[in-house]
Amino acid sequence: MTGFAGKVVFVTGAARGVGEEVARRLHRRGARLVLVDLDAEPLTDLAAALGDRVVTQVADVTDLAAMDAAVAAGIDAFGGIDIVIANAGVASYGSVLGVDPVAFRRVVDVNILGVFHTVRAALPAIIERKGYVLVVSSLAAFAAEPGMAAYAASKAGVEHFANALRLEVAHHGVAVGSAHMGWIDTPLVRDAKADLGTFRTMLDTLPGPVGKTTSVQACGQRFEKGIERRARRIDVPGWVAAARWLRPLVQSRLAEGRTRRHAAATMSEMDAEVAALGRSVSARTRALGDGHTAG
Repeated sequence: MTGFAGKVVFVTGAARGVGEEVARRLHRRGARLVLVDLDAEPLTDLAAALGDRVVTQVADVTDLAAMDAAVAAGIDAFGGIDIVIANAGVASYGSVLGVDPVAFRRVVDVNILGVFHTVRAALPAIIERKGYVLVVSSLAAFAAEPGMAAYAASKAGVEHFANALRLEVAHHGVAVGSAHMGWIDTPLVRDAKADLGTFRTMLDTLPGPVGKTTSVQACGQRFEKGIERRARRIDVPGWVAAARWLRPLVQSRLAEGRTRRHAAATMSEMDAEVAALGRSVSARTRALGDGHTAG
């Protein structure tokens, strides 16, 4: 793939954050877009800003029928789909003992089942065009932090989903990649910073570049380049690739020592913050009726 002119790109979690940034970048390069999100207002605003070559669908990624309908709308408008970006994702707050079980399940439903539904619905069209699938995972897939068990488990799950899918569809000429990001300045991260002092403290105590936040624009630039070359992995920032190769060390007892000490000092405090909030998700996510927004 040498460019995006005329390519049809299907993006979930498209209204904000990384999904929005990638949509804007690919549209500037001539792509035709099928943009899916549960948050209707910013999705409509984005479509108005982009102008032509855009179809939007307000849809819940946990509903396979809704994703089938969104794919059908894209095919009706543009004749097919070349690229699917399974980006929609949410996070919850609190320890395994402290998190609302409904919120924990919602994270798993959106971040894992939502990816499956997105890919399942789009895959026949992708196979027809020998296209590309990008599953958005995270650095959390192999470097977990306390208080984020649902998010880490779901992102590890979709990393392996992408690995299995790659093996299944390679003979069709379809390429599959997974994206792994550190902390990106998305609404998801900004909401957590605003809600939880313990989350801000955790970022401040992470070593070296690990606690630094990358701009959505820089993340979008790496996505754009990776999607264009049908990359097997997209890492943001670049050092995330080294963390993957060093996964046995990252997950070793020695490396986990700092995190265990941090957890001992802050988990009860985080759970108290969550209890005071009266919710284990961001206010924006709860306002959507436990809806699903871009990660």
